This record gives sequence, structure tokens and C-alpha cells, in this order.
Amino acid sequence: MSNRMKHRACCAILVALMLMLSGCGGQRMMMGTGGTSGTYYAFGGVLAQYMKNYTDYSVTAVSTAASKANIQSIGDGDYQIGFTQSDVMNYAWDGTRSFETDGPCRDFRVLGALYAETVQLITMKEDIKSVEDLRGRSVSIGAPGSGVYFNAIDVLNGAGLTVDDIKPQYQSFDDSKEALKDGQIDAAFIVAGAPTSAITELATTNGVYLIPIDGGLREDIMKDCPYYAPMVIPADTYPGQSEPIETITIMATLIVDADMDDDCVYDLTAAVFDHTADIALENAKGEELSVENATSGITIPFHEGAARYYAEHGIQVATLE
Repeated sequence: MSNRMKHRACCAILVALMLMLSGCGGQRMMMGTGGTSGTYYAFGGVLAQYMKNYTDYSVTAVSTAASKANIQSIGDGDYQIGFTQSDVMNYAWDGTRSFETDGPCRDFRVLGALYAETVQLITMKEDIKSVEDLRGRSVSIGAPGSGVYFNAIDVLNGAGLTVDDIKPQYQSFDDSKEALKDGQIDAAFIVAGAPTSAITELATTNGVYLIPIDGGLREDIMKDCPYYAPMVIPADTYPGQSEPIETITIMATLIVDADMDDDCVYDLTAAVFDHTADIALENAKGEELSVENATSGITIPFHEGAARYYAEHGIQVATLE
């Protein structure tokens, strides 16, 4: 083989390796979502299919432990795309709360915010009507260090409670649903887009009450934690829910590996936001998809590929490059 041929062969191998490392070039990409009863998993499956249909990349949505696990798995190179709560994304970037021990994780960039994630406090006990009524009760507050866990802590603290004032249970959505049904716990925090399948199932078969997070309590929470916004769960979101419920929300956000190729991320972004109407027909959360929602209130840098897509639609976002 001539030196020129050897050079061309080496270049071809190098290009192939670069494509593999970027997660593009027809390579398979893994999207971290959440538990099978949560909105991340269901909506992630829809988004992955659109990415697969409208790009050259094969994207597979997988069930995970959600926000923190997805961020860390992108950092470890196991996933290329992931769902995360916007507050957890900030914890990772700053190295606070759930990332205080491990330190900052900045191996990701934002593709776009997707929809509002509602802090939902549910119970089957008629005598639990407020957050303050959780004192001395058995309450599921999510896995230790998870996004749900810190949302629960923020709500409890706003009401003048701590974990020591309740009997904390560290359960997933599915486990919380079953524990409520069996009378093993009194209440549970579930943070996901409403309606959430786990709550819908419980409301349909057993009946459930949503506890409001409103008034001065909500104002105090948002003052101490500015990444929350007010939210109303409309009446009839769940079976038997005849009145609207006031609460707080953060944003479900899609992030990607910081080293992913710009063109690849551009194509993935377009696959989602060019088809919002079709996606909404398959999952109600698609109704919240828009370039405006995708770029509002995000303080973490966007990926250059996503930024290019938004710039073409008249919106400038911050990047690190």
C-alpha cells in the first residue's frame, strides 16, 4: 500500500471514530428518561421515534432513575441524550445539593425545555388537606438526592417542616402508588407533567386527593427557590378532581452530550420542534412544545447545534462556544 493510500485509510478511520464519538453518522444513541410510570418515559419514547424518523440517527429511549442519573450517564458516556428537571440541571452545573458530594458536572448542554413539570402532592387520606398536615405522617419524598427529593424538601421547608417532622419514605412513582393503595404511606410527592399515569391509575381505581401548594406557602417557596414558577392543575385533569389545584412547577428539559456534533444536535432539535403538532397527537405534553417555551428561563448553556436552530427561528440563546 502506498503512503498516499495509507494516509487516506488513516483519515477514513479517524473520521469514523469521530462520528462514533459524536453519536452521529448513523450511530445508535441512547436517551435516558425516567421510571416507566412517569411522563419522561412515555414522552421520551415519542421523541425518540421522531428523532429516528426524521434524522439519520437511531435513538432509543430507556427507563432510568431520571434527572441526576441521566446527567451522570451522559458524563460517563453511557447516554447521549437525557431528560432532566431544570432545577437538577442547575444543581449539576453549580455542584450543589444532589451534586455537592460529586462536584459540578458540566459534560452536557441544553437542547431545549419541553414542558412544565408539576409538583404534585397526593394522598388518599381525607384529613390531610395541607402540607402542614404531613407532620408525623409517612410520606414518600423520592429517592435520596433525586429531583423529587429536593422538591419535597423545598415544599416542606416552606411550610416550616423538615424531614425529621415526617416519616420519610424514599420511593419511586410506581412504589409510591402501590404503597398508597396498600395504606403503607399517607402521602407522596410526584413531580411530573400532569396528568401523570401513576396518579391517573390511582385516581381511577381508588380515588386520590391533590394537596394544594398555594398562597403564602407558594410565595415563600418561590422567594427562596427562584427556579420554581406558579402552576394550576386544571379541574378534571384526574378522575374525581372537580376543582383546579394550585401548585408550583419546574421545567422538563432535554440535554445532550456537550461533545456531540453540532449538525447532529441541530437535526435532533429540528426533529422535535418541526413536528410539534404531530407529537401533540401522540402525547399531551407535545401541546407545550414550542421554540419559545424551549428557550425561556434556561440559565445553563445551550448546545451550539440547538442554538443554530433557534437562531433560524428568531431566538438567540446563550452557549459556551
